[in-house]
Amino acid sequence: MLRKTNFFIDGKWVAPAVAKELEVINPADEQAFAVISLGSPADVDKAVEAAQRAFPAWSATSREQRLALLEKLLTAYNRRVRDMAQAISWEMGAPIKLALESQASSGAGHIKSFIEVLKRFEFEEPLNAANPQERIVREPIGVCGLITPWNWPMNQVALKVVPALAAGCTVVLKPSEIAPMSSIVFAEMMEEAGFPAGVFNMVNGDGPTVGEAMSRHPGIDMMSFTGSTRAGVAVTKAASETVKRVTLELGGKSPNIVFDDADLTDAVTRGLAHCFENTGQSCNAPSRMLVQRPVYDKAVDIAAKYAATVKIGNPAEDGDHIGPLSSDVQFDKVQGMIDAGIKEGARVVAGGLGRPEGFNRGYFVRPTVFADANNDMRIAREEIFGPVVAMIPFETEEEAIAIANDTPYGLSAYVQTGDKARAQRVARKLRAGMVQINGTSRPYGSPFGGYKQSGLGREGGKWGLEDFLEVKAISGFEEGLD
Repeated sequence: MLRKTNFFIDGKWVAPAVAKELEVINPADEQAFAVISLGSPADVDKAVEAAQRAFPAWSATSREQRLALLEKLLTAYNRRVRDMAQAISWEMGAPIKLALESQASSGAGHIKSFIEVLKRFEFEEPLNAANPQERIVREPIGVCGLITPWNWPMNQVALKVVPALAAGCTVVLKPSEIAPMSSIVFAEMMEEAGFPAGVFNMVNGDGPTVGEAMSRHPGIDMMSFTGSTRAGVAVTKAASETVKRVTLELGGKSPNIVFDDADLTDAVTRGLAHCFENTGQSCNAPSRMLVQRPVYDKAVDIAAKYAATVKIGNPAEDGDHIGPLSSDVQFDKVQGMIDAGIKEGARVVAGGLGRPEGFNRGYFVRPTVFADANNDMRIAREEIFGPVVAMIPFETEEEAIAIANDTPYGLSAYVQTGDKARAQRVARKLRAGMVQINGTSRPYGSPFGGYKQSGLGREGGKWGLEDFLEVKAISGFEEGLD
């Protein structure tokens, strides 16, 4: 049993103000493998005070000084990437191959990307050639509260911590209490890299206590949150009392539009593989598959046969299988949504209720495909966060766009077609922050975020850095005087 009950505050590992321990559960066997502490408002106060003390000096550091420390962080991260992958696999159930090659590696990828962004980012520039004395200056916003989720822990930690520090901000991080071990490893890397005391602080805890205290704290200038839309609303309401900036990366119900001229087998199997990756626990999962009527029946058959081949297994074992859901709460939610789909009349063509054959413990679920769904069903409107796909037929391009956009979310969308002009035409009409055509992957540095109830702001690249900056206009500025 690992004991990691201290928090990282002001450059030191310190005991919580009030002892309150929590067991961390391995979702593969439902057994505790670690113990952490849940923080209190008093711990948040200490972390914020440390961040406030550190801000004047850190915000005044040069680009070169910040780059040097980020390079050291990248070195420490790469040296311990297997430790990171193991922590992620234990805490949220990602198979070890996925944990290493996708989960843990995403942290290094984002660190590298932000280093390149920082090298060329313009913090100061004239308004334009006609107004050289009007100076536009971008300055760090201040102390930032960062709340990260359990499903892609290092992806989100890196997307928040690294640009905030690159911008000159100081931070207080609260990782998910379901998956806290990876952030403890990250804090050890930050310590090894040698960031000044108080620049990075980490307090474990739950949302209603630590998350709420951070959101309301008058010493925090900005909140950056990733998680459910419900929790994002709570953070925004709490933060509004002090009129702090809030950025949010929230839920999704992403449409995957498959036209009849697409390579059907490739489009359908790729869509299911993407949705089932990470056991469906991705906010950008293509969980609604819209298929044009002439090829709909064939697509359903392809989907059913593919889903039946998906392997489920122990996260500790090497391979391309999927693992369990992250927790008992998530298991019950996914089972409830599958049950709702059945009761609402969608046709189960693969998977269904219960654990997969051969599993009597662990939060494992059956990869499930519903056919003949419609956009009024809960399985087509609510984020399930499990390996569940709802297939919906459509007739025309216009109907596909209407169904795709008929959602409170707007994070991602996917288009599969052999007609490049149509692909781009449809992509422009989709109300989503990210659209991927025919399986094209997204590079590091591309902005991640969505429309509507999928969030506010963008993470990644220069956009991720800009979220942590204030804009100041100085009139009457003269070059060379400072």
